[in-house]
Amino acid sequence: MKNTMIMRVIWMGAGVAIGVIAVRKLSSVADSYGPAGLNRAMGEVTDGIAHFADTLRSGMQERESDLRAALGIDPAAIRPDRAGH
Repeated sequence: MKNTMIMRVIWMGAGVAIGVIAVRKLSSVADSYGPAGLNRAMGEVTDGIAHFADTLRSGMQERESDLRAALGIDPAAIRPDRAGH
């Protein structure tokens, strides 16, 4: 009888713990699909795209400088209306 009561208490504690964990997981999933979660996800995506574009531009400018140096083109000889294009 005493052993049965202890087992019931253990199973009750396990059930409560599983319930708490499930509620926390469901709450976090609901938050991630809500407006704040979507805004956060879109912000991360746009930041990633902006970082990629900056890196790409930097690489293009570096490669252009390398090509100009290899061809012997003076950077000061670039027409002002064409600079940066």
